Amino acid sequence: MLTAIIVAAGDSRRMGFDKLFAVIADKPVIAHTIHAFERASSVSEIIVVGRADRCDEIKTIVRDENFKRVPLIIPGGKHRQDSVRAGLSHLEAATTYVAVHDAARPLITAEQIDGIFEQCRIHAAAGMAEPISDTLKRADANLIVAGSVDRHQVYAMQTPQIFERQLLEEAYRGVYAENASVTDEVSAVERLGRKIVLVLNDDFNFKITYPRDLPLAEFVLKERIHSAVN
Repeated sequence: MLTAIIVAAGDSRRMGFDKLFAVIADKPVIAHTIHAFERASSVSEIIVVGRADRCDEIKTIVRDENFKRVPLIIPGGKHRQDSVRAGLSHLEAATTYVAVHDAARPLITAEQIDGIFEQCRIHAAAGMAEPISDTLKRADANLIVAGSVDRHQVYAMQTPQIFERQLLEEAYRGVYAENASVTDEVSAVERLGRKIVLVLNDDFNFKITYPRDLPLAEFVLKERIHSAVN
C-alpha cells in the first residue's frame, strides 16, 4: 500500500501570498496537485499536511473536488521536515511505501507517479530529478563569481520521492536523533548510506515559487487539457 504525503505547510515568503490557493486553469494549485495523486493507480491514500490556519480551506477543496483518497488533512510544523514527520506519524499500519510530494508542484502527472513507484519497488528508494542544463557558478557573499561547477551528472531534485516505509522512517529517526536538517527525503535517506535511483523528468514539474510561475503553470495545464480532448 502506497500512501502519499503532500506537504502544503509552507509560508510562501517569496510569493507574497499563499500560492497553494492561487487559481490556475480554474482550480487552486493544491487541487491540481491532489488530483494527480487521486488519478495514480499506485496510490491508496493521501495525507495532506497543511498550515494550521489553512486546513479548513483544504478540507473544503477536498470536498468540493470530490476527492476520495484523502482521509486526513493535518497541521504541519515549522520546517518542511517537521511536516513530513507529522505525516509519517499518521500512516496506517498497512502502508508499506510512502511518497512525499510538494503541494507547490501541480504539474506532476499520475503516469509519472506510477513510474517512480515502479522504480521504488525495485530499488527501495526513487525520486524524480531533472538534468541541469544551465552553466553553474559559485559566488561569494557579494555575488562575485568565485568559480564554476561542473554540471556533468548534476541533477535538480524534484518530487515525488518514494521510499519503502521502514527506510524512510529510519532515515527520519536519524535526522531527529542527530538534530540534523534536510531539505528533502533523498537527503535524509542518503545519510544512511543507502542508494536512491533517480527517475529523470523530461516534462514540466517546476515548483511554484514566484508570481511569474503561475501563468506558465496555467499554460502547461491548459495545453495538457487541450491535448487530452483532441
